[in-house]
Amino acid sequence: MVDVNHVILLGRLTRDAELKYTAGGQAVCKFSIAVNRRKKNGDQWEDEANFFDIVIWGKQGETLNQYLKKGKMVAVDGELRQDRWQQDGQNRSKVEVVASFLQLLGGGGGQSNNQDRQGSQQQSYESAQYSAPESPQDSSSSDFADDIPF
Repeated sequence: MVDVNHVILLGRLTRDAELKYTAGGQAVCKFSIAVNRRKKNGDQWEDEANFFDIVIWGKQGETLNQYLKKGKMVAVDGELRQDRWQQDGQNRSKVEVVASFLQLLGGGGGQSNNQDRQGSQQQSYESAQYSAPESPQDSSSSDFADDIPF
């Protein structure tokens, strides 16, 4: 049996990304995202925020760092990684998402005016919408043979 460690998250950055370098010169970009989950509490629907720490290594982290601002919506595809250490004699651990792919989505990005944010968000969503290929105008076309070969 094969183990699977794959996670896909869509959420908003809770703070600006932080870019650092290891002693060996490897770039490490870190940030957190909030992902809302709707749940029903009695007759009312409530949003529950979940927070996830994300890490992007290397050139991708260096490049994306400038765009990863508080409030920006992103899609993250990666894997979970657990770090373990001891602190003051106590065992500690932390789970992070190590991103292998990140997609910038519309909205957020540190705009101060709410109306600008809404306009930018709508424009980004409209430009990112998938458009299906056009279907033939005449669906009664006789391009298909009457005999089906299977």
